[in-house]
Amino acid sequence: MTDITEITSGLKFPEGPIAMPDGSVIVVEIARGTLSRVQPDGTIEVIAEPGGGPNGAAIGPDGACYVCNNGGFIWHESSTGLLFPGHEPDDYSGGRIERINLETGEVTVLYSECDGIPLRGPNDIVFDAEGGFWFTDHGKTRERDRDRTGVFYAQADGSHITEAIFPLEGPNGVGLSPDEKTLYVAETPTGRLWAYPIASPGELDRSVRPTMMAQLPDYHMFDSLAVDAEGNVCVATLISGGITIHSADATTARHVSMPDALTTNICFGGEDLKTAYITLSTTGKLIACEWETPGLALNFLNK
Repeated sequence: MTDITEITSGLKFPEGPIAMPDGSVIVVEIARGTLSRVQPDGTIEVIAEPGGGPNGAAIGPDGACYVCNNGGFIWHESSTGLLFPGHEPDDYSGGRIERINLETGEVTVLYSECDGIPLRGPNDIVFDAEGGFWFTDHGKTRERDRDRTGVFYAQADGSHITEAIFPLEGPNGVGLSPDEKTLYVAETPTGRLWAYPIASPGELDRSVRPTMMAQLPDYHMFDSLAVDAEGNVCVATLISGGITIHSADATTARHVSMPDALTTNICFGGEDLKTAYITLSTTGKLIACEWETPGLALNFLNK
């Protein structure tokens, strides 16, 4: 799995990869404020410029791209040219969920609050088979404090949003089990992956406690995630740099190293979904490698 092919470089902190049926990969460039398309030859095309901090992305039931926008960061560049996100910026534009027309680039804001409470830093998103979507709000960090946030469920037409989990410590990656009976949520600062039982679309089973998936003992933090066809949860891992694969039964976890301390996301595509596309964010690269297990087909994209 570590025989890596670099598809492109020069991206401005890429995240939210979506492997499209035509062979291209859609990514956000958080530091550039764009939704971009990477062609198989590495060419980068800008689809839309929503500004702020476009983060997680997913294709919805209408074929549009739904984007979690975190409102932006202060950016820091190292002496070797590596890019790192920092605190909430002075020009923070507010957290929101956006719908982007892939043909025209038109950006529509669907949600910027829930029950009168503003969204702070929406981060990752996954659609269920019913056409609704779960998303995390990672919040924003300032010099002396940070937001308390959670996980939400919303309708793609902008008609309804509800807070499903509160509070969590910097919730980031989100995904669904193959049978859509379990919601997975990764916390960044704790390096924990939680499994929440789902009672019905958009409703958690409150009678059952969430499960903490197996953990590795090293110091790490978690970013976004994808689920494979066997139900294993593949979580992009920060600090140790790579992908942590959690078994579906929550008993084991193992790490696959990648050449970037901020390996931020993974998705599956290609023939039979056997190719993993991974964002290496500080180095601005999108890479691909053959994965040991095919990915889980996503609603409204691979099915």
